[in-house]
Order: sequence, then C-alpha cells, then structure tokens
Amino acid sequence: MIYEFPSESDPIRQGDIFLGLPRMDISLNEIVVYEEGGERETSWAEIAQDEESVNILVPVRSVAAIVATQDCDAVRSRDITLCEIREFRDVEPSTKDTKSAKAWISRIIQQARINQKWFYLPPDEQIGFKEKMAVDFLVTLRIPREDLESLRSLRKGRLNPVADEHFRERIAEFFRRYPYDEWYPLNQEELATYAAAHEGTKPYPWQNFTGSVEKS
Repeated sequence: MIYEFPSESDPIRQGDIFLGLPRMDISLNEIVVYEEGGERETSWAEIAQDEESVNILVPVRSVAAIVATQDCDAVRSRDITLCEIREFRDVEPSTKDTKSAKAWISRIIQQARINQKWFYLPPDEQIGFKEKMAVDFLVTLRIPREDLESLRSLRKGRLNPVADEHFRERIAEFFRRYPYDEWYPLNQEELATYAAAHEGTKPYPWQNFTGSVEKS
C-alpha cells in the first residue's frame, strides 16, 4: 500500500510507524501515591503544594503511533512527538455504519479535505493494520529520542514519499488552522436556513436574527 519498510538501523524520521509504544492515562483528580506505608489516593492539586517528589502509580497501555516530529529534529532533539493511531471508526465515529466501497471513498477522500483532525491509513498486514486506521492529531505522545531509538524494533514501517508529503502538509494544516464560525457572512434568510440544519448556531449582531429555529 502506502508504506515502506526501513531496516532497523535506519534513523528515525517523520512518518515512522511504531506498534507497542506506551501511552500513560492519568487522572489529575484521582492519583494513587505509593509510599512506604502503602498506597493512598489524592489529587494533583494536593501533590503540587508539596515540593518533594512522590512516587505515583500510572496506568499504561500499548498503542500504535506515528512520528510527527520533523526529520531535522528527530535526529537531535531531546524528545520526539508522536500521534496516536487508532481504528478509523474510532477516530471518525461517523464511519461506524459505513460498508460499501462508494461510501468509504466519500469518507476517505472527501472528508479528508475538510476534516483536519485525522490522517487516513489503509490496512496492510505487513505493517500490522488489519482494519482501516487513522492518525489522531489530537492525541500525542512524547518519548525521549534516545529511548525511542532503542525501541526501533517496534518500528513496523513508514509512509512512502507520496503519503509522507501529504502527512507533513496535514500536520501543518492542523496546527495552523484558524477557528471560525462558518455562518458569520450569511444574511438573515440564509442564516435561518443554515440554523435549521445546524443546532447551536448563534447569530452575530450584524446578522440581525432574533428568532429561534428548531432543528429539522
């Protein structure tokens, strides 16, 4: 498919895909502290008031991830940032009931143009993807570079040049995107029609729209 398979000795690059990296999930409101007398539950707000370091128990699970750090930094920076990879249906819930090839084409190609929060990865048994997958730009991991280099056996492949260029551009689009309400230039009649199909639409003062519109 869209993957290459570098040798284990090759340096880490943007677009490298790892399987089996640790993701730590921690609640700042429910932290288990390990002490000589046993364990106790507390919050980070309480821990932060104490300047002394503490030992905490952190749940860790194994995830797939792709290197987001640029090539020049991946060879010298202290840390490397990766984005988590999950099943496409999980990252993009709207595809839950998608079955036909025609419907998948619409999701993969058309939605990819407007949804900047994920990057599609097709299945490939050689790299370890049995299902359609996606990079979730909202979920990142930070791993010390030297530690990741020692785990290059977990690198299962990398994006080929075509996919890598697209991936690089999608990351740039995600982090430079400008948030705005797309309905701001609509007139009163257009806004009423738009609001009927989009719950939660709030008019701007210049749109002079005071009526309430039920979602159709």
